[in-house]
Amino acid sequence: MGFWKQLKADVEVVFDQDPAARSYFEVILTYSGLHAIWSHRVAHFFYRKKFFFIARAISQISRFFTGIEIHPGAQIGQRFFIDHGMGVVIGETCEIGDNVTIFQGVTLGGTGKEKGKRHPTIKDHALIASGAKVLGSITIGTASKVGAGSVVLDDVPDYSTVVGIPGHVVVQNGERVQKDFDHNKLPDPIDDCIVELQGEVTKLKQEIAHLKGEKKHDD
Repeated sequence: MGFWKQLKADVEVVFDQDPAARSYFEVILTYSGLHAIWSHRVAHFFYRKKFFFIARAISQISRFFTGIEIHPGAQIGQRFFIDHGMGVVIGETCEIGDNVTIFQGVTLGGTGKEKGKRHPTIKDHALIASGAKVLGSITIGTASKVGAGSVVLDDVPDYSTVVGIPGHVVVQNGERVQKDFDHNKLPDPIDDCIVELQGEVTKLKQEIAHLKGEKKHDD
């Protein structure tokens, strides 16, 4: 796609995804997500030419003005839409397909200091909701959705919906995977551990009481 056609496609996707968009003038001048994407396309051009300092400088200037941090090495497809983008972070080895939408507070990050491909791959038509964290060299499948506030550490199949911490697939190919899944009652491993410890303490108390009773009986 040519440069000007790409810019036009970046604007048009805003009208497709955001009902609040009213005019080209408003979108071009006031949408920080659009500014961040355009800045990234320039930064990525310099990154591919190995002008790494210039690329990072453009990225940091964009971050200062938009609140969105996209590493210049990230590969982003066509019609990428960032809605209310404050706090979005996209890592160096991210690969994002076409027609992908993400919301504010999303992190597409790594899990440590590993080398090579260490950030997610987001396939075409995926949607990642507010505050979600997608971490590591994993893949979010085609047309899949990640729920708000979820933490995803494993691959997500195509046409799936993931929610929770850690992320669980609850819908796949239009069918519910866990019919009893309740979004406001997510598993809490710390609470489960405390309950288990309380059970062990109760058993120990009963055993001690039993031993004391036997000792009194012997006396």
